[in-house]
Amino acid sequence: QVQLVESGGGLVQAGGSLRLSCEASGRTFSVLDMGWFRQGPGKEREFVASMSWRDGRTYYLDSVKERFTISRDNAKNTVYLQMNNLKPEDTAVYYCNANPPLLNYWGQGTQVTVSS
Repeated sequence: QVQLVESGGGLVQAGGSLRLSCEASGRTFSVLDMGWFRQGPGKEREFVASMSWRDGRTYYLDSVKERFTISRDNAKNTVYLQMNNLKPEDTAVYYCNANPPLLNYWGQGTQVTVSS
């Protein structure tokens, strides 16, 4: 079992940056593909980025490519999402989870609000 706690969200102006963190408890973290997901107001939750535990390969939602970077530190059981050049349409609650996501791993998420 893994518990995930997201942090690092906040209010930022368009063009700004934020770095989200997701700290995991549990011994299986290092062998999980991890991902970031988001749910904007009135929208379905969507995939944002993921990283393979095996080879570090990364995948991104087209709209965040070149702006967001996912990384992980297995020694700290933490996965990060560096978000640059934020846009108002990035406003959402951001969650981390295994990829594909596991129902019991959803945490509280962290709110990101981008003002225009």
